[in-house]
Amino acid sequence: MPKTEHIGLTSHQVKNFIDDGFVKIENAFSTSLAKQGRDELWADIGLSPDEPESWTRPVIRVASKSSPPFIEAANTPQLHKAYDQLVGEDRWLAPKGLGTFPIRFPSPESPGDDGWHVDMSFGDDNLDFMEWRANVKSSGRALLMLFLFSDVGSDDAPTKIRKGSHATIARELLPYGDAGATLRQLSANGFVSTEDCEVELATGAAGTVYLCHPFLVHAAQPHRGECPRFMAQPPLLPRGEFDPALPPSPVQIAIRRACGLTS
Repeated sequence: MPKTEHIGLTSHQVKNFIDDGFVKIENAFSTSLAKQGRDELWADIGLSPDEPESWTRPVIRVASKSSPPFIEAANTPQLHKAYDQLVGEDRWLAPKGLGTFPIRFPSPESPGDDGWHVDMSFGDDNLDFMEWRANVKSSGRALLMLFLFSDVGSDDAPTKIRKGSHATIARELLPYGDAGATLRQLSANGFVSTEDCEVELATGAAGTVYLCHPFLVHAAQPHRGECPRFMAQPPLLPRGEFDPALPPSPVQIAIRRACGLTS
């Protein structure tokens, strides 16, 4: 009988997610969808892949995209299964698009946005983004996701990831309770508490997706390669608040273990 393709994550990958705070999924969406997405983004920013002389800025941001290639890329059977495995069945909302897109270009200039940080999950109605918040339950965010729409090598401004940093952030959020901490509070020490974590680079071929724990500390970096890097960094949104009556998901298991609770 022909061998069937495995859909979803292996038990080893789920364990790595709990321990390291992320999992890399290769071929999560097709190279054809990646190409369609890049073509749309080039058109949106008014530049061309054939005119490098026009790439004068280190980074250009596109807020969000909800056209068919992006919706399809975010909702492949492989990814839906992985969302179920990490967040829990029926506990997440199917993405209706992707964003934001920090499109990074080869440049000697600093991009100005390359500090270590955690993405906040709620309170984004405040005009001061340093007042956006996260809490130990990760209200408002089920996952941080990195969708590679171009091939990304070590010189192509891959996102830097501090392995295991999600556990440290969980412990730091615990005293703040449901109200959570602001980015200003959480970053007061420059995330020095995670500086000893091993750094992983989010590299891969177009169509690769990194599914990350919401508390993972990460950072952008300058582009030292030749070809612009196209990546989306959307959240996966939860369907509702944490329900203690349900079995804990791997996202929650990681938090509970970090805080000294049983899984």
